[in-house]
Amino acid sequence: MESTYFSTVAAFFGSASGGLAVVTAKWRRERRKHHIRRAAKSHSGRRKLYRKFIEEASKLYADALVSDGGEISQLVNLYSLVGRMRLISSEVVIEAAEKAGLLILETYLSPNRTFLDLPALLKEMDPLSDFAQACRRELEELPRH
Repeated sequence: MESTYFSTVAAFFGSASGGLAVVTAKWRRERRKHHIRRAAKSHSGRRKLYRKFIEEASKLYADALVSDGGEISQLVNLYSLVGRMRLISSEVVIEAAEKAGLLILETYLSPNRTFLDLPALLKEMDPLSDFAQACRRELEELPRH
């Protein structure tokens, strides 16, 4: 009787451990897939946010060069993008975005530029260069899996 009992218990534990191994492997595979999807979504979301900031800041900077005053609502849109960055971005990216926003504000307050000033102005600065470089570094460091 003991050998039958021993065989039955061994078969049960063998089946249970095999089933547990299958369930554990499936759980780990699903967890890995979820992690990969979440990382890809995070990367994509940041890229979209940074692209939107660059588009908005470029428009505002161009407007600031030729007009005396900007619409406060346009500046609010830019700073709302910076606020979203504060939730997910590194300090370097946030500081570069704030620096670009400050430059735009200072440009609105400075004398207007003419079309003839444009070549010298382009050689002088690229207002979003630091921001773009900071974003590139951050995106390269993010795990993509």
